[in-house]
Amino acid sequence: MASDVDTADGETVILNCIDSDGSKLDGDHEEIVISTAEYRLIQQSSYFHGLLSGSFSESCFDSISIHWDVESLLSMLRFIFGCSMDITSENFLPLYEASLFFGVDKLLLVCRSWLEYVTSEVSIWPPQLCLEDLVHIWDYGRENAIDFIPQLTGYLARNFIWMASCDSFHNVPFELLLSCVKQPCLTVDSEKHLCDAILLWLGANTNPSDRLSSTGDTRLEILTEIRTSLLSLPFAAGMSSPLSCYFQSTDAQVLFRFLLIISVFVRILGKRRCPFFSKFAERSVVAICSLAASRSFILADILGGGDCNQLRIRLTEYTKILDLSGCPQINLPLLLLNMLPSSNNLDKLLMKKLNQLSLKLERHMDISRISWETFPVLTFEAVQVVDVSNCPMLHLEAAIEFFSKSFPSLTTLKAAYILTFRTMKLYQLLQRCPLLSDIDLTVDSTPVIPAKVSVISSFPAAMLQISTSPNDEICPDVPAFHFSRQLSNITKLILEGRTDIYDSDLQNIAQCCPSLCCINLNACTSITDSGISNLVLKCVELHSIFACDTSFGHNCVLSLCRNISRLDAVAMKMADNTNSLAYQLQILHIGGCKGINETSFLELISQTQRIRSLCLRETQLVDNCLYKFSGSSLEMLDVSDTKVSFHAVGHVVRGNPLLKCLIARGLRHLLQEENDILGNSPVLYYDLGKSCNLEEISLGWGFSFFSLESLRPAIKMLRTFIVGLGGSLGEDGLKLVVSDSVVRNILETLKNLQVLALCYCFDEISSLSFQSSAPRLRKLKLERVSTQMTNDDLLILSQNCMNLTELSLVGCKRLNSESQDTISNGWPGLISLHLEDCGEVTAQGVTSLMNCQALEDLLLRHNGLGIDRNFIIRAASRMPLLQKVAIDVCDAKDGDFDLPDFSDRNFLRIVKIARCNLKRRTLGSTKSGTCTTPVHAETLILTWDSRKLSKTVVKERL
Repeated sequence: MASDVDTADGETVILNCIDSDGSKLDGDHEEIVISTAEYRLIQQSSYFHGLLSGSFSESCFDSISIHWDVESLLSMLRFIFGCSMDITSENFLPLYEASLFFGVDKLLLVCRSWLEYVTSEVSIWPPQLCLEDLVHIWDYGRENAIDFIPQLTGYLARNFIWMASCDSFHNVPFELLLSCVKQPCLTVDSEKHLCDAILLWLGANTNPSDRLSSTGDTRLEILTEIRTSLLSLPFAAGMSSPLSCYFQSTDAQVLFRFLLIISVFVRILGKRRCPFFSKFAERSVVAICSLAASRSFILADILGGGDCNQLRIRLTEYTKILDLSGCPQINLPLLLLNMLPSSNNLDKLLMKKLNQLSLKLERHMDISRISWETFPVLTFEAVQVVDVSNCPMLHLEAAIEFFSKSFPSLTTLKAAYILTFRTMKLYQLLQRCPLLSDIDLTVDSTPVIPAKVSVISSFPAAMLQISTSPNDEICPDVPAFHFSRQLSNITKLILEGRTDIYDSDLQNIAQCCPSLCCINLNACTSITDSGISNLVLKCVELHSIFACDTSFGHNCVLSLCRNISRLDAVAMKMADNTNSLAYQLQILHIGGCKGINETSFLELISQTQRIRSLCLRETQLVDNCLYKFSGSSLEMLDVSDTKVSFHAVGHVVRGNPLLKCLIARGLRHLLQEENDILGNSPVLYYDLGKSCNLEEISLGWGFSFFSLESLRPAIKMLRTFIVGLGGSLGEDGLKLVVSDSVVRNILETLKNLQVLALCYCFDEISSLSFQSSAPRLRKLKLERVSTQMTNDDLLILSQNCMNLTELSLVGCKRLNSESQDTISNGWPGLISLHLEDCGEVTAQGVTSLMNCQALEDLLLRHNGLGIDRNFIIRAASRMPLLQKVAIDVCDAKDGDFDLPDFSDRNFLRIVKIARCNLKRRTLGSTKSGTCTTPVHAETLILTWDSRKLSKTVVKERL
């Protein structure tokens, strides 16, 4: 507004705005001219009413100075004169203060209404708000005793997962954090997410000196708010799962949060130097294992008749995701407890019913007489995703009844590795939860894949009585599928590893699920080529097929290449394939499928133009087939153990610059192509380095130091690096991967490397290669490449790679039994551990390794004759999540192992016991000698599924 306005008539007044920092407005905006005939300013602002209506001495002045933040003052004046107001979390506080100071009640009401709306249940999605601004608002309200504090704490408690994911989370005041955690409406996906967030905050805000004391910082007491009995076992045992929660952010956000997380685990978790946390972690593991080991669920015994809150899962009306994965302590009564109305002490009648249910489940008695309707379960409308994977004690078939009542909006159910669920009950699941669109029923793949093993003998299957009668009583048998007019909404179905699924099941699935887009049948060995083919023909929306290690073959190829717009018996449409199902495929994984010949491959590959992920490992794939590939969207390619060449793979690489994952191990004849090189490096690696940005690479034959040099431009963001049999990695090769002229420290060089596997390479890897810290490394395999590793080297490795969850060491002959302590203390949260031909690790038995209570996969072979006869049963009882065990009779102290029955096996699904013959190492001498070497003879395999136990003896060492 012009400053040269004539004010002599006394009808105008000039407001001279001086910013709060003392600087005047510049140029044309330094003065605001207001007409005294305009009554809105006086009517809507008590400040200007008093200033301009004669109450103050300034009323007679033609020019009035106002010291205030100019931007908020101008916004307030615009509002007074009828302009629209856009309030955000950034400008809320300045506007609120301005309206309060200048007495603009109408704007004050608008501000309060805005805050009430955005913090209400129906508010906008949290990321549109700024946590830092909300904290400032909370601080202001606290300092000025304004009543919107409960609104903010309630809002942040309901959106706690979002708050914890913000970059400024570590700046949240402790009082606000504690208040949110104590809120009844606190909403987290699982107890481990709450623990995650608290540890992250403590790591950024706890003084180093206080970390060494259990009483140095009272803020550590916030850990007592965590319901330790409900943490997942891998997390409680020490697994660094916080890393995985934040990898979906941008690179800058990832690095920032990663540094904070590392601060937590190095200073609090990694070294276990904090006595308070050490006791907290031990208490958690003890509580979880105690619940998991209990065959009954008697509340009075568990709680001593006290408060049930420590066993209450955090379910609120705002919960969208319920994640109970990895919780062996979760069973049906405990789950049911959390669906009942909350009270400090359960009604005696309800407690009695829960205890009766627990006893009947324990004794496998008839529980059909219990009326489920007598349990007044609550409804949680917001829940859309339930994850109960790795909950071995949960009766899923019975739990479905309660899911349908308590979670009517359920769309995603993840129930992987629950063996008691029978595929025939799939219809019951679809019927009870009609909105389901995504189901995961994965189990571990059986090692007895017909195309991979030579069966010596197979024992008659022993039916598991426990897996039929009790579950039948809980949920009476229904036909595998009984179709009604209302079809299922399923779009994604994962049945990986289920050997109890047959062609008839696939036929019923095809009829029941016409909208199916993604099917995973990996290692479903009981289905045939025709069965899969019929499914493909009927589910015309399919774009993702996982059928590795199945009978997927010629008939399936015909179905994929058939014109889906026609209903006749035409086998293939050779001219125009844009109407075929193959053309619309985005993912095709058929590794290990031997029934596809070159002709079928040629037709199939020529039509997969939109494919993003292609797995053809261990098939009859040849160069001619790859040369037919014309797609340009490929992100993942697996051609391991095929007959393709560098040239053919290079052809695909050059046409697919988006390639992120290349798996090409076991291509034995590639060594013969080393004469076809460019600058001492095969053309393939030059092409990769030139055009791709790899996140995962797995190579073997033909790979060398020079190959790695050519790959350098492509591996800056590498997450998984595997060099297998036939690869050659010189002493300086590994340094090339983790070093770069641009990168200045080891954290940055390893910021994306999570998986490193060096298996049966030509070269030895020195222990010096692992002297540097690699905190993001999660999986490490050193197989026949580090024979000189000692116990001290292993200790250093545990200190520098503290967040490993999977470890495989083969051929480390200098290790002894002391290495067990190093492993259990350094990686208590291990999920997978393989030790083979590692000196004398088990010569004194297996003791300390039993402390790795989160183990799911354990292999101990040729590590010293000292393993007790009852080792399998003892391991299953000490490790509630243990699913797979592989051992060798050579290590049995008593010459054999006891085989577990159903009650002894707990969660075990696969047990492999290899047997060797001791062959005398002589040079044709007829003299008896004591120098012998073990030669593999056979492997006994025990596998349990939902119905039976199978025993098979094969020639292979599995």
